[in-house]
Amino acid sequence: MALHLCSFPLPRLQVQVQRAQDGVSISRKVMCCVTATTPTSRGRLSANYQPTIWDYSFVQSLRADDVDEECENKAQKLEEEVRCLLNNKNAELLSILELIDDIQRLGLGYRFHKDIKIALERICMSGEESDDDAKAENKLHSTALRFRLLRQHGCHISQDVFKIFVDQEGNYMKYLEKDVKGLLSLYEASCLAFEGEKLLDGAKTFALTHLTQLKREIDPIISDFVTHVLENPLHHRMQRLEARWYIEVYSKRNDANYLLLEFAKLDFNRVQSIYKNELKDMSRWWQEIDLANKLKFARDRLMECFFWTVGMIPDPQFSNCRKGLTKLTSFITILDDIYDVYGSLDELELFTDAVERWDINCVNQLPDYMKLSFLALYNSVNEMGYDTLKEQGVNIIPSLTKAWQDTFKAFLEEAKWSYNTYTPTFEEYLDNAWLSVTGTLILVHSYFLLNQDITKEAVNSLKKYHNLLRWPSLIFRLCNDLSTSKAEVERGETVNSILCYMKDTGSSEEVAREYIKKLIEKTWKQMNEELSGKHPFSEAFVETAIGLARIAHCTYQNGDGHGAPDVGAKKRVLSVIIDPI
Repeated sequence: MALHLCSFPLPRLQVQVQRAQDGVSISRKVMCCVTATTPTSRGRLSANYQPTIWDYSFVQSLRADDVDEECENKAQKLEEEVRCLLNNKNAELLSILELIDDIQRLGLGYRFHKDIKIALERICMSGEESDDDAKAENKLHSTALRFRLLRQHGCHISQDVFKIFVDQEGNYMKYLEKDVKGLLSLYEASCLAFEGEKLLDGAKTFALTHLTQLKREIDPIISDFVTHVLENPLHHRMQRLEARWYIEVYSKRNDANYLLLEFAKLDFNRVQSIYKNELKDMSRWWQEIDLANKLKFARDRLMECFFWTVGMIPDPQFSNCRKGLTKLTSFITILDDIYDVYGSLDELELFTDAVERWDINCVNQLPDYMKLSFLALYNSVNEMGYDTLKEQGVNIIPSLTKAWQDTFKAFLEEAKWSYNTYTPTFEEYLDNAWLSVTGTLILVHSYFLLNQDITKEAVNSLKKYHNLLRWPSLIFRLCNDLSTSKAEVERGETVNSILCYMKDTGSSEEVAREYIKKLIEKTWKQMNEELSGKHPFSEAFVETAIGLARIAHCTYQNGDGHGAPDVGAKKRVLSVIIDPI
């Protein structure tokens, strides 16, 4: 029997109600789907969000050490030595593959981008490995690592390379069951699968089964590595957080290249200093616009917003993009709370209309708290448009405003569902939710903030929300729902993917959650395939799109790291942005 969730009594323990403001004029009629019994206003809801733990004085006190000349010279020397290793055409295939993997995991990939690309193109052109290599002890590890690196970098490589490891029934051979290194590489490779690649689906199941069993039998250090991989594969992890973890793990390896390790530590601290300076700039900006102080009902999450941008686009040369996205995501956080928690339906209609018109005169029709929000948004978007017009001669304001308008329409749709205590079908929910989660909005802005050549083809694809915007946004939404659904119900919201799936199917919450996890996995496969196909976007933008999905996993894996950051979220910020190695 289907569950009629809209009839459930909603808990009130964590919800405070304040008196609604009176006298708000309505410039548009209430949309037709709102019934006559729907109230035109409601009491103000407060989600009781915790205050920020990263106050202005703390952020401004951070010391961002400049790299002295001696360290800079040392880093340059180390970089050239690593480059020589990478460009050694006489080195064995596996040693080059492992070096590339270590460089990328240690956070140094951006320093060797061209060299890695040349090396992988050379490997891709060389075709399949020889029969002699097929008999090698590290054959599974080598094949899986080669597959993963080539597919990550857009080279065409078939799942058929794994056929040599399966029997006539299509099962992976028994002798591989205790090959820990090979199983780890096989599992990581399987996470680059496309839909319908059954050989890779089987690889994931095989690797997961035997890695889980082997954890009890192997060295504790390797067991920790296995646990880390099984928590979240490399392909789904925030790169900078992974770099910090991998530097620590790599330093314990007997076969560690200490030249590479020393360079990684120096570079990590150098990049971290860049982040600190950016964060201090953003903290001053946030203090000046004073929205967090004026709108007490909303989340003050500047640090979390900045951390989000580091997850999306970590390479140090994209400072301008991180700053722009920090402003954007700070606005999104405030505006999301207006639509989800604080605003009356009448006011939300007014605000959506103001953004639709993108006219400064609309501000007079808004209540005071919305005037501040609208003006801050209006000025920031127009400033970004002005900067791009000045530097590249392209007017991007129509593209930016369209993205905001579509987002607010999706916000408003969810607000109407909440006001009507209406739970949509699962399909109806997802059709709106991949937009309302703001991933597409963030990626549209990212495209223009990357300081790249702007093309008509790419702008048209942004306008139509190309799948490289849609799939990471869907992953973002589903990860968010898995983490925040309980808190949303407690503050009176009736809509998220879990509740909608339960209503559609009559299934339990546990079953619904498992379905959502499988849908996330399916969406990753769709995105993997999209990455390997033709599209009008630059490599930097593609990496940013993947970064959006990765930071969503990171933020919501063990709780709501944005809305309700806990000790784990604090540790992540400390390790990436605050504490040097």
